Amino acid sequence: MWHPVQSAELKQPVTFEGREYLQEEPQSPHSMGVQQVRIEVRLPEGHWAGDVTRSHPSAVLRIDEHMPLRKGRGTAKASCSEDIVATVGNHTGIEEVRAFDKQQFTVDIIAGGGGFLKPLLKVGVIPQTPFEVRDGWVNWTIACARGKVRDLIAGFEEEQIPYRLVSTRGVSSRLLTPRQRLVFDAATQEGFYDVPRRISLTALATKLEVAKSTLSAQLQRIESTVMHAFADEVRKRSP
Repeated sequence: MWHPVQSAELKQPVTFEGREYLQEEPQSPHSMGVQQVRIEVRLPEGHWAGDVTRSHPSAVLRIDEHMPLRKGRGTAKASCSEDIVATVGNHTGIEEVRAFDKQQFTVDIIAGGGGFLKPLLKVGVIPQTPFEVRDGWVNWTIACARGKVRDLIAGFEEEQIPYRLVSTRGVSSRLLTPRQRLVFDAATQEGFYDVPRRISLTALATKLEVAKSTLSAQLQRIESTVMHAFADEVRKRSP
């Protein structure tokens, strides 16, 4: 079996099936002075997710993916605890809704129909996905520099957007857990992220002796962590 390393400092390579997977402690300069903030924000009138959940106050709308597009438009993949597809489709901010079933759907959002709020865009932070919306209130988790947290709060107050600060905490200098680092090294060294891909998800799961679904979930968490940690750097280098 592929077992996670328990040591806090992973400086020795781990050998598996004749290969060595380097396990050096990741030290990210982007983690210095970073805070993870949980904040609840009331989405304004006209925002599709806010309006729809206010129409269905007992529903829990989960945004699994959110992608901004050009000219203020966007797309989102969502699911809900109730059947709200008809309400979503009738909202003026929605260009198209594609339902997979009564509770899972993808939406195309028109400009001004409900993307990220102005304070988020101004400060340059993106909430982690997935996140939930209940009765017009969205629960976001955001990781950013302390100064950006202050700017974000000031932006909500300036725009008179109601918010509730749930919690703040410092983020550890460790980017990935020991187990995640093992999976990350195996995936990169086996060519999972190469183009074209040199190993399939199924084959990688077999090598790591885990279920395919388990590995898929682990990789998704790793990718989300890395993407959010380096999002600002990508924006700086891709103007």
